[in-house]
Amino acid sequence: MLDLRQMKTFVADPLVIARADGVWYEDVHGKRYLDGLSGIFVVTVGHNNRRVIEAMRDQLDQVAFTPPLHATNLPALQLVEKLAEILPGDLNTVKLMSSGSEATEAAMKMARQYHRQTGHPQKYKIISRYWGYHGATFGALSATGTVRRKWMFEPTLQGFVHVWPPTCYRCPFGLSYPGCGIRCATIVEDTIQLEGPETVAGLILEPIGNTGGIVTPPPEYLPLLRRICDRYNVLLIFDEIITGFGRTGQMFAAQTFDTLPDILCMGKGITSGYAPLAALACRDHVAAAFWGEEEDQVEFADGHTYGGNPLSCAAGLASIAEIIERDLPRRARELGGQLLHRLEAVQELGVVGEIRGRGLLIGVEFVRDTRTKERFPADAKLGLRVGRRALAKGLILRFDPDWIAFAPPLVISEAELDLMMDIFTESVQEALAE
Repeated sequence: MLDLRQMKTFVADPLVIARADGVWYEDVHGKRYLDGLSGIFVVTVGHNNRRVIEAMRDQLDQVAFTPPLHATNLPALQLVEKLAEILPGDLNTVKLMSSGSEATEAAMKMARQYHRQTGHPQKYKIISRYWGYHGATFGALSATGTVRRKWMFEPTLQGFVHVWPPTCYRCPFGLSYPGCGIRCATIVEDTIQLEGPETVAGLILEPIGNTGGIVTPPPEYLPLLRRICDRYNVLLIFDEIITGFGRTGQMFAAQTFDTLPDILCMGKGITSGYAPLAALACRDHVAAAFWGEEEDQVEFADGHTYGGNPLSCAAGLASIAEIIERDLPRRARELGGQLLHRLEAVQELGVVGEIRGRGLLIGVEFVRDTRTKERFPADAKLGLRVGRRALAKGLILRFDPDWIAFAPPLVISEAELDLMMDIFTESVQEALAE
């Protein structure tokens, strides 16, 4: 089974990838596809990157696995040192894992254990956002606020509370920015008060939300949440599985939005997809709660077989070196500007309601009427039709019924980005002419 796909549909016209290079895939029939999604927000430094591949080959000659209950390894130590160097603020303590779901779930477990060990054992609730997605494991799924991903598994775990995301284009409170008082943030404070501050352990969110259509907050939103969390002793957790490692124009979205979380989760771009790897980093005051004598039993009670795998860590070190030395966050900012410029022409087609995102993480919402923001009828599914036409033309994008997302590798050239936008524009035109 493929992820989140109906196999009866897929096997009727399967896409089977044979090889990849740069920003291009090639299927078993020799057809090429421009990767406008970095695989799935992953392949930051491009496919067939020789630096990463050679680093992994060299590591295979040394050691491919070390016992996580007894030891660590040099690549793991070098990686956590590098992460502590590039992460903002005092996010100095790092735990390595295999997947984004592991990282977000561990972050929420860390929040609960932290409060238990700092004198607030009743703090257990986790606040997250509707439309958010934090992974497929049961704890991460419980924090997820996307009905399509979770309803078939309900009831999920207790202790999870959801609030509205910062969807300024369609404000759920009927307000308009900037005169709204950032109600989407202040509602979090109301929720903490109504739930009981003594019961709330953490707030987890994606700085830019994917599944809701690249939901991008106003600049005041995340700093305001930081102050609210400080006020009520709630740990602020950033799920940067997608937004980390240059995607938003800075190394981390925490820097893009000038807000320091207590725990930051990362994955996907950390190895650019060459090996499974994820991590969480926590601030010094959080880490201090887990440091003590053996008999105290305050160590973080979380572990995974492949955490700190040396082969994955070697891939991570090489990928991060590419990002830094080639200044790919700067490139994301520059090419993001080029992408936005090209989308201005698409707006003339009269169906683009809003363009949102940062760097090379950009979303487009389709509407029937740009003046009133009226949506297309449910059966229109313009986003799906555009995305499928683009795929047939050799362009892979993220597409939902009402929106499209662009997230190409940060090594994409100006010419390749223009080609991506040419195919997208043609796909929109053809879908509208159906």
